[in-house]
Amino acid sequence: MSTDPQQYIDDMAHSRGYVLDYHKVMAKHDFAVLQAANGMVSAAYLEQRTLDRTTKELIFIVSLTVMRAPKSHIQSHIRVALDLGVSSQEILEAIEISLPEAGVVAFQGGVEAWREVVGADGLEPTVSVHEGGNGTP
Repeated sequence: MSTDPQQYIDDMAHSRGYVLDYHKVMAKHDFAVLQAANGMVSAAYLEQRTLDRTTKELIFIVSLTVMRAPKSHIQSHIRVALDLGVSSQEILEAIEISLPEAGVVAFQGGVEAWREVVGADGLEPTVSVHEGGNGTP
């Protein structure tokens, strides 16, 4: 990777398929820390080792869902997984793994992130019902 902050962030975008807002801020305001953090991420996530990139993306999606990461962060990994050829159904099944371990609130956050990215809709009841919103199990 480059030692020029702009080229570095461009290289990150190319290798990851996304960059987060904090990457952009750190590239401008504390480039050395961004490089250090990105080195660890590269070793664990970007470099080809035993697990392939699609498996790593699914693990990231589940772990971010369990940790209740910001929706935009989960969505960045959903988009990369889709770009890599992972089906929307496979991504949903991965997110469903979070339900028994992290609970319904974390699961709902992951499903909502997925729904927005893939454009999924649901069935509306044909009977009178109160709206539950996104937070009601």
